[in-house]
Amino acid sequence: MSSAHSAVPTAGSVPSPSSTSSTVPSSASAASAASSGGAAPTIAELLEFVRRTARNEELIASLPLDPEGRTWIRLDGPGGSEAWLIGWPPGTGTGWHDHADSIGAFTTAAGALKEHSLAVRLPTDGWKTLELTDGVDRSRELATGQGRAFGQNHVHEVLNESEDVHAVSVHAYYPPLPRIHRFSRTGAVLRLEQTESPEDWQ
Repeated sequence: MSSAHSAVPTAGSVPSPSSTSSTVPSSASAASAASSGGAAPTIAELLEFVRRTARNEELIASLPLDPEGRTWIRLDGPGGSEAWLIGWPPGTGTGWHDHADSIGAFTTAAGALKEHSLAVRLPTDGWKTLELTDGVDRSRELATGQGRAFGQNHVHEVLNESEDVHAVSVHAYYPPLPRIHRFSRTGAVLRLEQTESPEDWQ
């Protein structure tokens, strides 16, 4: 299985346009799809899928790890969802971004990740700069085996703050990501920097 990459994907999103990735079906995804009867997966089903997949030691061990950049394998998610296994070198992170109209979930399979998120729903269109109010910031540590699910337009950044330990995580989104908004942040000011569509990363 050859899917190590030096380009950097966005956790909770997809690899960069120059990347390629392999698709790995798993018994977890097959079971989830069967249990949903072909219906769109719920947030709870996505969370169950990423948790179950994160316990697949053989799959987690199959991900090549690179000391310089993130690596990834595309997975067969439940019910037509988009799923990824992502490796994080020490000190790497995503920057602020959302997943547009997709719901999603992710779980740490090895190491630990930190998520900073906003506990507020942002306007979906028509703005370039927003000043965030006090009290909207949330942070959580996600040790091995811990995960979280989120609804549409969830804004966050994910980091591996370790100085010497890789982290590995499993992510799933439904519907497959229609677009991603990328943001920069200075203090309370959030600025929309870029909107990416599937053509930008496929």
